[in-house]
Amino acid sequence: MNWDAISAISQLIGSVAVVLSVLYLALQVHRSTRVARLATQDAAATALRDVTKPLMENADLERIWRVGLEDIAALSVEERTRFFHAAYQFLKAFETIHFHYVYGLMDRQLWEGWRGLLRHYVAAPGIAYYWKLRPEVFSERFRNFVDALEPPAKQRTVGTLFGEEQK
Repeated sequence: MNWDAISAISQLIGSVAVVLSVLYLALQVHRSTRVARLATQDAAATALRDVTKPLMENADLERIWRVGLEDIAALSVEERTRFFHAAYQFLKAFETIHFHYVYGLMDRQLWEGWRGLLRHYVAAPGIAYYWKLRPEVFSERFRNFVDALEPPAKQRTVGTLFGEEQK
């Protein structure tokens, strides 16, 4: 065998090794992307759970949230303040979820569920009132998204769901 043949075989083996390495890296990137998307989706659910968990654990906070959603004027000044803090945290969690979706880290089907839930809450009078007062604390992208949301045909939040059952 001559040196040209040995060189050609070496180059072929090197080329195959490079192709296999690239394929392996592509597979690893794909797996990493899936893991990142799953982690992001889990973080979104956790963020919203962290906001709503105190409402489940504290009857007074739950009442403030439920009443504030539908009739902010029915709350005292102190309760309105608490409602506004909860509304801010609630909308910030959704802003983060929206950010993840925009950057491709949120599955479209999951995003549609989140978007549907947000539509109901931003249509609630208390959140709508807060949104008019404080839009500047949210990113322009999120403000544009929320402002473009069509309200649902029938707004359903924790403030309205139970009234429907009794009818």
